[in-house]
Amino acid sequence: MDVSQPQFISSHENRRDSIGAAVPLIDNVEADQIIIAEKKGWKNLFAYMGPGFLVCIAYIDPGNFETDLQSGAQYKYELLWIILVASCAALVIQSLASKLGVVTGKHLAEHCRAEYPRIPNFILWILAEIAVVACDIPEVIGTAFALNMLFKLPVWCGVLVTGLSTLVLLLLQQYGIRKLEFFIAFLVATMASCFFVELGYAKPDLSQVMKGLFVPQLKGDGATGLAISLLGAMVMPHNLFLHSALVLSRKVPRSVQGIKEACRFYTIESAFALAVAFLINVSVISVSGAVCSSANLSPEDQISCKDLDLNKASFLLKNVTGRWSSKLFAIALLASGQSSTITGTYAGQYVMQGFLDLRITPWIRNLLTRSLAIVPSLIVAIVGGSAGAGKLIIIASMILSFELPFALVPLLKFTSCKTKMGLYANSFLIAAITWVISSLIMAINTYYLVTGFIKLLLHSGLHTAAIVFAGIFGFGGMLVYLGAIFYLVFRKNRKITQPLLSVDTELGPTGNNASIVTHLPREDIISMQLPQTRSAMNLD
Repeated sequence: MDVSQPQFISSHENRRDSIGAAVPLIDNVEADQIIIAEKKGWKNLFAYMGPGFLVCIAYIDPGNFETDLQSGAQYKYELLWIILVASCAALVIQSLASKLGVVTGKHLAEHCRAEYPRIPNFILWILAEIAVVACDIPEVIGTAFALNMLFKLPVWCGVLVTGLSTLVLLLLQQYGIRKLEFFIAFLVATMASCFFVELGYAKPDLSQVMKGLFVPQLKGDGATGLAISLLGAMVMPHNLFLHSALVLSRKVPRSVQGIKEACRFYTIESAFALAVAFLINVSVISVSGAVCSSANLSPEDQISCKDLDLNKASFLLKNVTGRWSSKLFAIALLASGQSSTITGTYAGQYVMQGFLDLRITPWIRNLLTRSLAIVPSLIVAIVGGSAGAGKLIIIASMILSFELPFALVPLLKFTSCKTKMGLYANSFLIAAITWVISSLIMAINTYYLVTGFIKLLLHSGLHTAAIVFAGIFGFGGMLVYLGAIFYLVFRKNRKITQPLLSVDTELGPTGNNASIVTHLPREDIISMQLPQTRSAMNLD
């Protein structure tokens, strides 16, 4: 390619197969394409910037802040190591998700549809949709808390009002999704800056912070459950579907070296974005731990620390912003919730399109997901108030942690399979690391399920017969959970694909069932990433 060619090219072209015939697109949508020049050097890195930061938003959403605040208030710095482990694991896992999309030209949900039989595929789709709804619950409650701080609306009223945020999001999208993302990122950065400055005022003990980061410990009643919530809030299953799809919005060079460079730059971008998210989460926990363990707390703040949630956390910023702390915290929390709504909407689109080969209008998708999240949030907010709503965020994070294997195991299987990835398949070291991470997550989840269920039965006050029946039903459900995971782990991949390479590259087709598609990016992916009103194209 001519070195004088611009790095970014806006073009309108149809996706075609290897013999030049036009391939129908979803909804026949014309889309702007980002084409990356085939030239070596770090200048190309900027062309790959975007997907990692959009995925990163999910790591600093209201669910993360809720679990960070509670872990700091209850256990000081003892659970910081969970954030470090989860961030490192997230980097490895997210890099695999981006590599799957770049190498094969298909995202994770599409691979699941092609690989698994109809019933397992349908179950995986249901679980993925539940994960998207569970991700949206903290956004609903976080927005409701923000409205309560700004306008003194009751939390349950705020939950209802969040349904209108879909319309607000659509209104802002007419100015371009990139501008919207930059605006939200600015507001979230404002919140992060406040916590960084507050970190200087709180002056946490550096030795204790370092010990919390590098010495694993789970002390105290409920530490395991909160640790699982932290893990679920950091490594989210819907992010794997999202990241593997977002990378398809770039037209990367389809040579062996071009694909390797794309995978490397996407990993670097993800590392930088996740490092920012890691520092924000560590600062929130450190501020919460330092302030709530201070001997100079007022009686009112001491009460808030004992049951700390997003609705009470603004007092942590008093040293920075004074009486404006609650307003600023509320605005940033509102921005965090709405930015996470974008990622949830896109993830839901890709999940539905991938598993079912079905796509609906983005605002309908957003409204559907938001409605499913509003129902449990509204019930809990009415019955339990803000404290109950805060606990629902923790439960939603735990659900995400329990569902993670159903997205993670297929991802590990696909990226480790040479019949799908060719020479880009995971090395033995990467495969071993990722399988160890996955096994630890499943082991922790199983341990918590078993011990928590046993404690629930022993303290339920039910008759012996009822306890026996509930035990049989509960442990039966756990066996089904483990059986489903074992099915995904031990089932052999049967669908043969290959890396998406140009027809003239040095690596040719492998396998009788393999096929080559040489044109990227995926216009259906772009049109979902950047929803705009466009006229349909005639592809005849």
